[in-house]
Amino acid sequence: MSTETPSSVSTSANSRPAHAAGDSSAGEITTAQVEHLAGLARIRLTPDEVTKLTRELVAIVDNVAKVTEVATPDVPATSHPIPLQNVFREDVVGVTLTQEQALSGAPEHDGSRFRVSAILGEEQ
Repeated sequence: MSTETPSSVSTSANSRPAHAAGDSSAGEITTAQVEHLAGLARIRLTPDEVTKLTRELVAIVDNVAKVTEVATPDVPATSHPIPLQNVFREDVVGVTLTQEQALSGAPEHDGSRFRVSAILGEEQ
């Protein structure tokens, strides 16, 4: 695929749907539609790419239709197939360093904070 002007989009005389024979879903995607969208996006597609993308888009639309068939009002919408649970442990106060102990090993400090070089190019 390459970026070109819409006039460079190849047009195919074969603009029939990419569905299998006998399958006539209402939202059929044709090669002409794919070529038109490629033109709007200024993408030049070869005839093989148009055919491949048409098949892929048909498969996507068909799969969305299958999910729509299954999604009934009695099936709640979910973002995960299994319930999520928090696997973190409880916060427990433990033994910590005092400020003096923490600063004692620092190469530089100002008495209450670590002193580090500026990383954004400005001193604060």
